Amino acid sequence: MNARIGADIGGTFTDVVLETSTQRYSTKVLTTYDAPERALLDGVAQLLAQAGLTAADVGLVVHGTTLATNALIERRGARTALLTTEGFRDVLEMGSESRFDQYDIAMDKPVPLVPRHWRLPVRERIAADGGVLRPLDEDAVRAAAATFAAEGIESVAVAFLHSYVNPAHEQRAGALLRALLPGVSVSLSCEVSPEMREYERFSTTAANAYVQPIVARYLGRLEEKLRALGFGCPLFLMLSSGGLTTVDTAARFPVRLVESGPAGGACFAASVAAERGIERMLALDVGGTTAKMCYIDHGQPATSQVFEVARVHRFRKGSGLPLRIPVVEMVEIGAGGGSIARIDGAGRLAVGPHSASSEPGPACYGRGGRDATVTDADLALGRIAPDTFAGGRLRLDLDGCTAALQRLAGTDAALQALGVSEIVDEAMASASRVHAVELGLSMAGRTLVAFGGCAPLHAARVAEKLGIDEVVVPPGAGVGSAVGFLRAPIAYEVARSLHQPLDAFDAPAVNALLAAMGDEAHGLVAQGDPAQPRSERRTAFARYRGQGHEIAIDVPVRPLTAADAALLADTFAQAYRQHYGGLTAQLPIEVLTWRLSVATAAPVRPPGAPAAAARDVAPHAHRDVFDPGQGGALPHGLYHRAALQPGDRLAGPALIVEDETTTVVSPAFDAHIDPAGHIVMTRRPTGAPA
Repeated sequence: MNARIGADIGGTFTDVVLETSTQRYSTKVLTTYDAPERALLDGVAQLLAQAGLTAADVGLVVHGTTLATNALIERRGARTALLTTEGFRDVLEMGSESRFDQYDIAMDKPVPLVPRHWRLPVRERIAADGGVLRPLDEDAVRAAAATFAAEGIESVAVAFLHSYVNPAHEQRAGALLRALLPGVSVSLSCEVSPEMREYERFSTTAANAYVQPIVARYLGRLEEKLRALGFGCPLFLMLSSGGLTTVDTAARFPVRLVESGPAGGACFAASVAAERGIERMLALDVGGTTAKMCYIDHGQPATSQVFEVARVHRFRKGSGLPLRIPVVEMVEIGAGGGSIARIDGAGRLAVGPHSASSEPGPACYGRGGRDATVTDADLALGRIAPDTFAGGRLRLDLDGCTAALQRLAGTDAALQALGVSEIVDEAMASASRVHAVELGLSMAGRTLVAFGGCAPLHAARVAEKLGIDEVVVPPGAGVGSAVGFLRAPIAYEVARSLHQPLDAFDAPAVNALLAAMGDEAHGLVAQGDPAQPRSERRTAFARYRGQGHEIAIDVPVRPLTAADAALLADTFAQAYRQHYGGLTAQLPIEVLTWRLSVATAAPVRPPGAPAAAARDVAPHAHRDVFDPGQGGALPHGLYHRAALQPGDRLAGPALIVEDETTTVVSPAFDAHIDPAGHIVMTRRPTGAPA
C-alpha cells in the first residue's frame, strides 16, 4: 500500500504520476472533454501496468482538475439563481464600480453568472453589528422557490447583507430551499465566503453555486469508477491554497478548486527549493493552455485572498469575476503550448490567449487542427523531434505544422516560428517583471525553476531575457503539478470577518471566533487523516482606519488578552514598513478579517544522494535548432535524460530529451546533473568558450 497516484487534468493534457518508495512512473494523456475522468483512468491503467501493480496496491489518489475553472470561463455551469436581500439584486451587475481601463469608453465588463431575472430579492435585513433590523419574510422565500422550480433552476446561491456576522437568515432560507427544492444545490455565502465586502462575497457564492452540480456529479462518477476498478484508498482533491481536502469538502466548496493544478505546481516548486536550498525562486509552469509564474521565497509561495477568473480583457486585472478564496499568488497568461498564433487587426503577429486545447489540438498533432500554435513553432525550430514527442505515443505531423505556419503570412515557416517563439518568451518575461513589481520583489539573485510540458523548451530563453543566471529543470518536470499533489499536506483554511479596533480590542470575542474557526478547520482536516498531527496558523488582516486595503499579520496561536492589542499593533507596524517602506501618520489600527489554517505535515522527502564526481559527457547525436539569440540554426547536442547521471556535465547548445518534455540548453548556458537528478543550467560567463 505504499504506491501513490497524482493526477492533474489540464486544458490539453491529463498528467498522471505513480510513485512508490523507490520509483516514479508518469504519463501524459490527451484530456477528454466529454468525460474528463476517462483520460485520468486511462493514464492510471497505463502506469499500473508499467509498474506491475494493481489498484489494491495504491494507498492514496490525489487529484486536481480544471473542471470548475473551465465551466466558469466557458459559461458551461448549472442553471443558477440568486436569492438576496431586497435592494441588492444588482450587486453582481454593479460590482465595485471601478474601471480596469480608464480610457476605453467601450470597455466590456464581465457578465454576471446569474442573469437578472433569476436574481430574486426577499425582505430581510441584518445590521452590520449582527442585529436584526427586519425579520426574514419566509413567504417570499417560498415564492422564490416556486419560481426557481418553474424555471428549472439547478443551483441557488443565497447571499444576504451582513450574513458574515449573523448567518441566521441565510441558514433559515437555505433550510427552506432545500426542503422545497429537493435535488437542487444550495450555496450560502455565510459558509462559502463569510467575509466583508458584499460584491466579492456575492460573486464567490454565485460561482460556487454555478459549478457545484457539475463538480459534484464528476467527483461522484470518479469515486464510483475508482471503486469499481478495485481502489479502496482515499481520494483527495487539491485546493487552490496548496492543501489537500476530502471529496465531500470539495463537492461542497468547488470554488476552492479553481487553481488546483497551478497550486500543485507551486508545491512542486517549493519542494525543489527545499531540496536545493534555493532562497529566491521564480517558478515557471507552462502547460498546453497557459503559463503561470509564481515567486517562492524562503521555501514558501506567495499567497493571496482574492483571485479573478474568466477575465474578459486579455487577462487584465479587474476584468474578471472576483473570488474571495485562499489561493497561491501567481500571474497567469495565455501562453501555453497550444496557444494559437494569428495576425491581428493591425497586421501584427500575436499569440494567445485562445488555445487549440486537446481537441483538435495544434496542427502538428494531426487531429484536424489547422491553426499554428506554440508547439508547432517549437517543432519547426527543431526543438522537438516528431518521433519522440510524449514518449513516441503521439507522432507529430511536420508537414501539417509547416502548412499552418505558412498560412499565417505566407512566408517562410521557420521565420514565423521564430516570431511565435519570441513573442511567447517575451510575454512570459514581461508578465514575470510586472508581477515582481506588484509584489515588491526584485529579480536579482533568483533561480528559475521550469516545469510543465512546455516550460523546459523556453526556460533558458526566458532566463536570458530576465537576466537570471541559473535555471533548474527537476525530474518529472513535464508532469510537475501532478508530482506536486503528492508533496502537499492535508490542509484547510477558514476566514471570518470581525471588526476589531486595536484601541478597543475585545479579546474574548476574538478568542471565541478563533476557537470556532479552529474547530471547523481541525474537523475538516481530521476527515482526511485523523491520525496525523496537525499544525495551526492564525492571520489577521489589518489596516489604518480609513484605508481601503489590508495587509496580513501573524497572530499568536493561543488565547489572546487585552495586552495583545499592543503586540498586534507592533506586528502591523513592522509589516507595513516592510511592505510600503515606511509608516504613515499615527492613525488608529483596525482588524477586519481573521484567518485560521490547519495543516498536516507535508510528506517527508528521502535524503538526497551524496555529491557525485563531475564528468563531461558527449552527445549521442546532433540536430540543427534555430536559436533566437544567435539568429540562425546551430547544431545542438542530443542527450537522453534517462542516460544522464549525477555529476554529468554538458555544454550548450544542447537538447535533453525525456518522455514528457525536452530541455533546451541555449548557447548561453552549460548544464550539469545535481545529486537529486535536477538539470541545472548555469549561465556561461561572457566571452567564455562553449
